[in-house]
Amino acid sequence: MLEIPCRSLNGYFKEKYGCRTQKITVSYPFTCPHGACTYCYNGSTPAANSAAASVRGQIESGIANAKKRYGSGTKFFVYYQSYSGTNAPLDELRSIYEIAFEFENIAGISVGTRPDCITPGVLGLLESFHDRGAEVWLELGLQSACDETLSRINRGHTVRDFINAAEMVKQTRIKPVAHMIAGFPWETQDDMLRTSGLISSLGFFGIKIHPLHILEGTVMAQQYRKDNFRLLSLEEYIDTLAAIIWSLPPEMVLMRFTAEADQSRLLAPAYCAHGYKDIIRRMLEDRMQTQKRK
Repeated sequence: MLEIPCRSLNGYFKEKYGCRTQKITVSYPFTCPHGACTYCYNGSTPAANSAAASVRGQIESGIANAKKRYGSGTKFFVYYQSYSGTNAPLDELRSIYEIAFEFENIAGISVGTRPDCITPGVLGLLESFHDRGAEVWLELGLQSACDETLSRINRGHTVRDFINAAEMVKQTRIKPVAHMIAGFPWETQDDMLRTSGLISSLGFFGIKIHPLHILEGTVMAQQYRKDNFRLLSLEEYIDTLAAIIWSLPPEMVLMRFTAEADQSRLLAPAYCAHGYKDIIRRMLEDRMQTQKRK
């Protein structure tokens, strides 16, 4: 468990359910209303997934693999990750989400989306699963609390849109999770702390922090080749990550603190390749322990 002053996801799951709880990421051919963010490749669909595969088949395969690895007593969270997971008619969304509950030991569902794809109807649908005893998370992409950054990366929404969506979610029993990116080359560490500070002030249940990384096939890859802009070094990312985590409330669940990109598409930085997660964890723990002793 990461020795830092906030809760880890595995720690939260163990505290809540008393057993191994595994997220199963499924992909579906949703769309995004604004086109695509400059850093995004294929709607953030994991390299091992295919949105052409049936949702039912993806869940079934994920459960079988997890039980083989962690045992038959494992519980599951189904995570609808790719594109904007609420950007479809309600009847279609209901049919997609309902599939998760055809399986046993489903603790809940998590849906990744954008603040401009949140409506009262979507929230009502998601909250209805809570009435079945399921935990429901809504993962909202913010990336930055700077409107200039949101414009430059073609997010297609504003900081105010994010705040409005968060306030809507707070009126429900749905648990909100925020996504932020650290390391935009034009942002300072103070800018990044402004982003984590906004997320904290809005009372989010969880946070995912990703370092900016460049994937082949994206608009940002073209910009990177043209402008050769600077990305955070590993040491700089650890410093920034530690500062962000110190700014978070201790009850917030830290669900992600790095990125593990498909190495065949990763241009930079190298520490976003598979195999670096444990290195980053150890460096982060060392850095935070050193800061704690000061």
